[in-house]
Amino acid sequence: MYVVEDKDGAIALMLVALLCLGTWPAIFTLLERRGRLPQHTYLDYSITNLLAAIFFALTFGQIGDSKYNMPNFLTQLSQDNWPSILFAMAGGVVLSLGNLATQYALAFVGLSVTEVITCSIAVVLGSISPESLDTARARNINLRDLKFQPNSRNPNPREKNYLIHTIQCSHGNTLADLEENLESGAHHISTSKTEKAKAGTAEYLIELEKKRSIKVIGSNTFLGLGIVFFAGICFSLFSPIFNLATNDQWHTLKEGVPHLVVYTAFFYFSISCFILAIVLNLMFLYKPVLGLPSSSLKAYVNDWNGRQWALLAGLLCGFGNGFRFMGGQAAGYAASDAVQALPLVCTFWGIVLFGEYRQSSKKTYILLVSMIAMFIIAVAVLVASSGHRKT
Repeated sequence: MYVVEDKDGAIALMLVALLCLGTWPAIFTLLERRGRLPQHTYLDYSITNLLAAIFFALTFGQIGDSKYNMPNFLTQLSQDNWPSILFAMAGGVVLSLGNLATQYALAFVGLSVTEVITCSIAVVLGSISPESLDTARARNINLRDLKFQPNSRNPNPREKNYLIHTIQCSHGNTLADLEENLESGAHHISTSKTEKAKAGTAEYLIELEKKRSIKVIGSNTFLGLGIVFFAGICFSLFSPIFNLATNDQWHTLKEGVPHLVVYTAFFYFSISCFILAIVLNLMFLYKPVLGLPSSSLKAYVNDWNGRQWALLAGLLCGFGNGFRFMGGQAAGYAASDAVQALPLVCTFWGIVLFGEYRQSSKKTYILLVSMIAMFIIAVAVLVASSGHRKT
């Protein structure tokens, strides 16, 4: 199997993962705004997301000779490593739930705000456990003997950065700006059919509402925020669970059984992610949520409008996760959470493609710039915290 052994290679992989993982939510937003049902989009996305994991397993997971402590992917399929497999599949469950919730939150809260809140929660809650697990792995400590107590120390710099820009985001008034634009522009909506409405105006928002699949005007703001926080909690659980699957800090494997290599864990977590996504979205076809129209399996199969984009989103997410895990092998899984700075990419797509933050208040622009600066500082600290891990 192929192993990344140097810090520079790990950082390069994390940056590529950052670009991939920050782009697929933008594709989801694009398709939803064009009227494609989210159930159809997620089913297509799930297929290529699984194929990406299979590709990593059969290529990078099979490169080179199989070693005792790092067997190749096919060799490891026959080994007695079910405790680690179950951890990997549990990680797939929480990640699938988080991604599914994100898809709906994107419509209610917006691309950049959704990603800011979910990633902030994931890093603040999720980076503590991987650091503890990484430390225990380095010192050969049995985690069952550790006492997890409230952390009395001051937050480290990267936790401060994420906490600060989470607060900034929550007070960014982007939703308030949208409501103000609707109220102020409702009485002078242009009746011209030839002039294209400008992003952020009342005309633009009303035209968008007519085309999009998830209707959001007049919806409860707390519904969208609730979905966002649920997704963030799911994401925060994923990294420590995946770490347990590959490093077995709780010593659940039998003596002499090698740990799951990253490609095998990626394969199993993608299997559970795929199964859950298929089951939930097939159910949502016939019993939709949030006021969406019902569909059918036949309608999904025949829906080719935007299918290529949904398939691309699955590949981007799959390759992004694969590169993130490869980087995590070399730099540590807490350091690989640098990819949680993906709102930098999402904010770029939100502004360029969807006109987010246009017609907003000066306060919103100040907080937006501050948020971006905090993310840049945070990702720099995360990358600097990475170190070579012996394999």
